[in-house]
Amino acid sequence: MRVALTGRNVEITPSLRQLVGRRLKRLERLLNDSALSAQVVLKREKYRHLTDITLHTREDHILKGFGNDGTWPQSVSVAVEKVMQQAHKVKERWDDRKRRARRERSVTATVTPPEEAPAASWPRIVRARRYAVKPMRVEDAALAVADEANAFLVFRNAETDEVTILYRRKDGHLGLIEP
Repeated sequence: MRVALTGRNVEITPSLRQLVGRRLKRLERLLNDSALSAQVVLKREKYRHLTDITLHTREDHILKGFGNDGTWPQSVSVAVEKVMQQAHKVKERWDDRKRRARRERSVTATVTPPEEAPAASWPRIVRARRYAVKPMRVEDAALAVADEANAFLVFRNAETDEVTILYRRKDGHLGLIEP
């Protein structure tokens, strides 16, 4: 975040610059990357210390805070607190909008069943015949896949007694899927 510090009837010392920077860090943490720039004007009128903060955020939000107190730390704190309150409101609106969009997106996804969607967007499921899961060895299954027109075979491995899938790969070799 860019910070422009201006002093009217005040000399901007490094300690004053550090004070303002520390207080603005809280705002920067709250708003993350949304805080773009800040304009801080420090004035001194007689015994009063005036702090005017203008913070620009994304989506053209402008947050303003004004502090009036007897010392610089208190004046800057009051101004930052006022901007923090506005930042909380803005951030809450951003979060609500995100939640609302996510909720609407999930509602529309559940409302549109696959039958009503266009045919190109959903793959068609074709129910195939039932496969008898026979116990056999891997070598026997390889011979069966080579003989059949199907590109795969589901069988129970006789050695491990687990359901296994043997399939023909694009490169002509056979692939084996075991759980």
